Amino acid sequence: MKNRISKRLLLGLGFDCEDGHIRMTKGKNFRLYGGSRKTHELMQEKAVKFNEQLDKRSKTLENIDVKEFYDIAEKIGLNVAGKGKKRKG
Repeated sequence: MKNRISKRLLLGLGFDCEDGHIRMTKGKNFRLYGGSRKTHELMQEKAVKFNEQLDKRSKTLENIDVKEFYDIAEKIGLNVAGKGKKRKG
Protein backbone atom coordinates (compact mmCIF):
# COMPACT_ATOMS: atom_id res chain seq x y z
CA MET A 1 0.00 0.00 0.00
CA LYS A 2 1.32 3.44 -0.91
CA ASN A 3 2.07 5.97 1.78
CA ARG A 4 -0.42 8.78 1.70
CA ILE A 5 0.51 12.37 2.31
CA SER A 6 -1.86 13.90 4.80
CA LYS A 7 -3.08 17.37 4.08
CA ARG A 8 -5.50 19.63 5.88
CA LEU A 9 -8.51 20.83 3.95
CA LEU A 10 -11.55 22.95 4.61
CA LEU A 11 -14.58 20.83 3.79
CA GLY A 12 -17.87 22.48 2.91
CA LEU A 13 -21.08 20.47 2.67
CA GLY A 14 -24.36 21.98 1.50
CA PHE A 15 -27.59 20.06 2.03
CA ASP A 16 -30.19 22.49 0.70
CA CYS A 17 -30.08 21.63 -3.01
CA GLU A 18 -33.53 21.09 -4.48
CA ASP A 19 -32.79 21.55 -8.19
CA GLY A 20 -30.96 18.23 -8.61
CA HIS A 21 -27.74 19.95 -9.73
CA ILE A 22 -24.53 18.43 -8.35
CA ARG A 23 -22.11 21.16 -7.31
CA MET A 24 -18.45 20.47 -6.52
CA THR A 25 -15.61 22.93 -6.19
CA LYS A 26 -11.98 22.10 -5.54
CA GLY A 27 -9.49 24.82 -4.66
CA LYS A 28 -6.40 25.62 -2.67
CA ASN A 29 -7.00 24.15 0.80
CA PHE A 30 -10.69 23.36 0.24
CA ARG A 31 -13.29 21.00 -1.19
CA LEU A 32 -16.94 22.03 -1.43
CA TYR A 33 -19.83 19.70 -2.19
CA GLY A 34 -23.55 20.22 -2.68
CA GLY A 35 -25.86 22.99 -1.70
CA SER A 36 -28.11 25.28 -3.67
CA ARG A 37 -26.48 27.74 -6.06
CA LYS A 38 -26.64 30.43 -3.38
CA THR A 39 -25.24 28.20 -0.63
CA HIS A 40 -22.44 26.89 -2.83
CA GLU A 41 -21.43 30.41 -3.83
CA LEU A 42 -21.38 31.42 -0.16
CA MET A 43 -19.12 28.44 0.68
CA GLN A 44 -16.80 29.45 -2.17
CA GLU A 45 -16.64 33.02 -0.89
CA LYS A 46 -15.79 31.88 2.67
CA ALA A 47 -13.11 29.46 1.45
CA VAL A 48 -11.44 32.22 -0.60
CA LYS A 49 -11.61 34.64 2.34
CA PHE A 50 -10.09 32.00 4.63
CA ASN A 51 -7.18 31.59 2.22
CA GLU A 52 -6.76 35.36 2.01
CA GLN A 53 -6.46 35.52 5.81
CA LEU A 54 -3.86 32.74 5.74
CA ASP A 55 -1.89 34.67 3.10
CA LYS A 56 -2.05 37.88 5.18
CA ARG A 57 -0.57 35.95 8.11
CA SER A 58 2.02 34.25 5.87
CA LYS A 59 0.69 30.90 7.09
CA THR A 60 -0.69 27.72 5.59
CA LEU A 61 -3.56 25.57 6.77
CA GLU A 62 -0.99 22.98 7.84
CA ASN A 63 0.84 25.34 10.22
CA ILE A 64 -1.95 27.15 12.05
CA ASP A 65 -3.14 25.95 15.43
CA VAL A 66 -6.72 25.45 16.54
CA LYS A 67 -6.96 28.91 18.09
CA GLU A 68 -5.80 30.59 14.86
CA PHE A 69 -8.27 28.49 12.87
CA TYR A 70 -11.18 29.65 15.02
CA ASP A 71 -9.90 33.25 15.02
CA ILE A 72 -9.87 33.32 11.22
CA ALA A 73 -13.24 31.55 11.02
CA GLU A 74 -14.80 34.11 13.34
CA LYS A 75 -13.24 37.04 11.48
CA ILE A 76 -14.74 35.96 8.14
CA GLY A 77 -18.07 34.78 9.57
CA LEU A 78 -17.50 31.10 8.84
CA ASN A 79 -19.99 28.72 10.42
CA VAL A 80 -17.84 25.95 11.95
CA ALA A 81 -19.29 22.59 13.00
CA GLY A 82 -18.48 21.81 16.63
CA LYS A 83 -17.78 25.46 17.36
CA GLY A 84 -19.46 25.19 20.76
CA LYS A 85 -16.86 22.70 21.96
CA LYS A 86 -14.08 23.81 24.26
CA ARG A 87 -11.07 25.09 22.30
CA LYS A 88 -7.45 24.38 23.11
CA GLY A 89 -4.95 27.18 22.94
